[in-house]
Amino acid sequence: MPPRLRIATGLLAMLPVAAAADRLHWGDGIVFVTSILSIIPLAILLSTATEELSLTLGPSIGALLNALFGNATELIIALAALRAGLVDIVKASITGTVMANLLLALGLSMLVGGIGRSEQRFQPVVARVNGSAMTLAVLAILIPSLRGMVGDGAGGLDAGAAESFSLFVAWVLLAVYALTLLFSLKTHRTLYAVAQAELAVEGGEPAHGEGSGPKPPLLPWVAVLLAATVGLAYASELFVGVVETVTESLGLSALFTGVVLLPLLGGAAEYLTAVSMARKDKMDLAVSVALGSTLLVGLLVVPVLLLVAPLLGHPLDLSFNVYEVVAVATAVLVSNLVSLDGRSDWLEGVLLLAAYAILAAGFFFQGSPVP
Repeated sequence: MPPRLRIATGLLAMLPVAAAADRLHWGDGIVFVTSILSIIPLAILLSTATEELSLTLGPSIGALLNALFGNATELIIALAALRAGLVDIVKASITGTVMANLLLALGLSMLVGGIGRSEQRFQPVVARVNGSAMTLAVLAILIPSLRGMVGDGAGGLDAGAAESFSLFVAWVLLAVYALTLLFSLKTHRTLYAVAQAELAVEGGEPAHGEGSGPKPPLLPWVAVLLAATVGLAYASELFVGVVETVTESLGLSALFTGVVLLPLLGGAAEYLTAVSMARKDKMDLAVSVALGSTLLVGLLVVPVLLLVAPLLGHPLDLSFNVYEVVAVATAVLVSNLVSLDGRSDWLEGVLLLAAYAILAAGFFFQGSPVP
């Protein structure tokens, strides 16, 4: 059994503990900690089930599954928070997820993978396939904020205009997402097949669907996928039910909670995968995880949140403050700079982590306590 599955199996015991802590009123702190420890293994199982089903169902269906479930953990947690009315935390988590994927996950991968090696190389096609679309998707999320900053008269957009503009952006991004699926699964399948083959050669393993080994069983992994999704929804409800109380007692703001805590929780499985691949000298896969996950956030997670929010009674818009815009733009710029040359070392990883730490500290000192 792979190490991450052993970790997930061991931590699964926290889910009934979290449920008992909530039902028996053991205290918000215990519910907070145990729900976090429950979400991590469920996210790992969801990610693993998606990967195994991709191997069984073939490249095309597998790519579609990864596109739909690649960021399911972040989406489930954010929807639970929206349902609870934690709009500020959800909005801040958009900024934090981009920062964490492009600076924390990529930085940890380069640092861990580069230890003991002079440098690591990865195919530039990995960055080329995901990087441009990722950059445009993230910048599209920032455009409503930029429009608000250069508003006419007194400046800025009123709440209604900001929400309408954000919904327009959401529909455009979903259309781009659909076209991205068409591009990767239909019209330009060969481009992605070449990239996948290069990854396999670089990693010394057969590409998906090219090996002679047995395929993973279908029904057990479907059951794991469904069970993990249901478990995540329940654990997320427990988490968001106490997050305001606990973070307020710790002196943390809604902004810092959304930017730092939620992305770390939702992306734990992806970060573990990226770092593990980097340590095995498979930087192609590590870079692909970081950039591809950010692309899915921009094209799928954010639009879904914007469209579902009014149905939950808590409208959401894409109006970010100046520091959030600068933080996201910095993450996109730096990640593109370090990934374009097709090589990395541990010092680049340190610099990315330093950038993340500084930006996160800025949110810690900027925000006010959760009301």
